[in-house]
Amino acid sequence: MPKLHIVVCVKIVPKPEEVRVDAETWRLDRGDARSEINPPDMNAMEVALRLKDHHDARVSLLSMGPPFFTPLLRVALAMGANHIHLLSDRAFAGADTLATTYTLARAIETLGDVDLVICGEESSDGATGQVPAGLAAWLDWPQITMVNEVTLDTTSATVQGRRELEGGHEVLAAPLPAVLSVQTAANEPRFMDFDLKPWAFAEGRATVWDQAALSADAAYLGIDGSPTQVSGLTEAPTRARKREMLEGTVDEMVTQLSALLARWEL
Repeated sequence: MPKLHIVVCVKIVPKPEEVRVDAETWRLDRGDARSEINPPDMNAMEVALRLKDHHDARVSLLSMGPPFFTPLLRVALAMGANHIHLLSDRAFAGADTLATTYTLARAIETLGDVDLVICGEESSDGATGQVPAGLAAWLDWPQITMVNEVTLDTTSATVQGRRELEGGHEVLAAPLPAVLSVQTAANEPRFMDFDLKPWAFAEGRATVWDQAALSADAAYLGIDGSPTQVSGLTEAPTRARKREMLEGTVDEMVTQLSALLARWEL
């Protein structure tokens, strides 16, 4: 079998506590939010790098977004990946999961020699969990979802994924090429290797592709290729915590607190 080529789909997301929703467009406003690699994608990265450690493999990072995402993706290069492929074009903006998976699938087809695609379970900003399944559908590849352990048999060109079930686990196998999604917190992602940092941040480590490079059909790109439309927003109600203030001397407050706690005795 030729050298194994693994692609990890990596999304750059805003920090959840800093993102806002635009009241007019009903879209996420990331303008004031710091960005980071989607945490579940870090688990996918660790799976890919463990496979690289045990097999003669190369790992490519595939992401979609503006050019300023590149420095964040280079952190994953310093973890042990080999190259970045960033899909960046205004035509890709505003994509829902259908348009996103079409664009990513076109990039995977453009690479042409991919054996395994690994994704995180979901993104922290959208949390749909639809991208791995969408990719498998566009590529017409088998998929194994929600795995926490992965093994490869390069002789038979198959991949096995272990996933937890209530009361046990199951192991599923699929022929390569295939798509995997990795369960959130399935592993402990490794730290960046500071010895690799100069290499990771050097020129030539990232390739940027636009619509023309992918020969992508504009009808499936960006907001115009996205059938999902937000029809409204509703703010979830918040409830204030019940609180009770104690007053008096320390001894008096201790007595009051003891009486309150006594209500919860079993």
